[in-house]
Amino acid sequence: MVKDKKRLIGIIIFVILILVIVAIGYFNKKNGNEVLSGLKTVYVATGGGKEDFIADEDVIKIMQEKYKLNVVYDTWSNGKLIKNPLVREDGTGYDAMFCSDQRFYDYYKLAPTGDEAKRYNVLSGGLTLNTPIVIYSWDEVVENLIKEEIVTKTDGVYYITNMDKLLNYILEGKKWSDVGLKKLYGNINIASTDPVSSSPGATYYGLLLSIMCESQVNTESVQKNLPKLKDFYIKSGYMNNTPADLFERYLKTGMGGEPMIVDYEKSIINFAISNPDGFNQVKDSIRVLYPTPTIWNSHCIAAFTESGNEFYKAFEDPDIQKIAWERYGFRTGITGGKYDVSKFGIGVPQNITSTVSSLKMDVYNQLINYLK
Repeated sequence: MVKDKKRLIGIIIFVILILVIVAIGYFNKKNGNEVLSGLKTVYVATGGGKEDFIADEDVIKIMQEKYKLNVVYDTWSNGKLIKNPLVREDGTGYDAMFCSDQRFYDYYKLAPTGDEAKRYNVLSGGLTLNTPIVIYSWDEVVENLIKEEIVTKTDGVYYITNMDKLLNYILEGKKWSDVGLKKLYGNINIASTDPVSSSPGATYYGLLLSIMCESQVNTESVQKNLPKLKDFYIKSGYMNNTPADLFERYLKTGMGGEPMIVDYEKSIINFAISNPDGFNQVKDSIRVLYPTPTIWNSHCIAAFTESGNEFYKAFEDPDIQKIAWERYGFRTGITGGKYDVSKFGIGVPQNITSTVSSLKMDVYNQLINYLK
């Protein structure tokens, strides 16, 4: 009898535990659905380069709690964003597009040509997340470039103030030893991603073309300088396909492996935040060079619906803008905004003043097709 009674009590306790677990799961699910049911779902076709930022828990929380938006990001390549029908897998449409470069945004607002798909009417939109093209190098390299009067240090920031001279050194096949760097072998070079297959590479080559055209980018100047740009492209040799791979190689191989590379400003800030120990190991020898002029890489939002417009406006939130800069290195809002540029100790300027305008899509197409 005692054993039967204990067995019965054990069964009752087990059943109660099961019921409690089921009840907790039910109420948690119910509460979660109640939270989501009070939100407006916004569907956004999204280009790359900002995956970590849009997945940030605090950004999602602000969108949900402050703006009552449940944002669903679907990944699209930038090329497909402007050419293919922007529809979801279930055939429904999008509320907004979040592309990774201003040229795609500008082009999307034009009427489709040829066999391009019909486009949404853009209600509002514009530049949202910005980061300039920079060149990463090392202390010894930069010291010699200063002697060559190619680089100038102003208020703790390193600027390439004679881009023409640096480009000519590369085109002429000058060696590192010619500028006093006896320990480096080979010709002077600036490693970049491939402009033919990589958006960052294309942005950089757009900057080079603009410099070669002396900022007067028209049919005549483009045709005149494309052969020179292709010569530069050929002399650049092997290229990585992704900026993340190139930046990692720069950090891991040091001055001997990658004396100079092209990337975005946000890369070093993101690295400093995500890997403080690694950053502290290299920060005294890293040099961030700002070309004069440089060019912005701008992630742009195009809103197609009122819900999409609410999503676009949410990026004006100061807390979202603070996260964009302090965690991911994106500049937002007004130029020279409230950025703590001193905390990294690597010469980041408050303002980016010397820039060229983003080139139009047809110029980029000319550039890429010529390099092919």
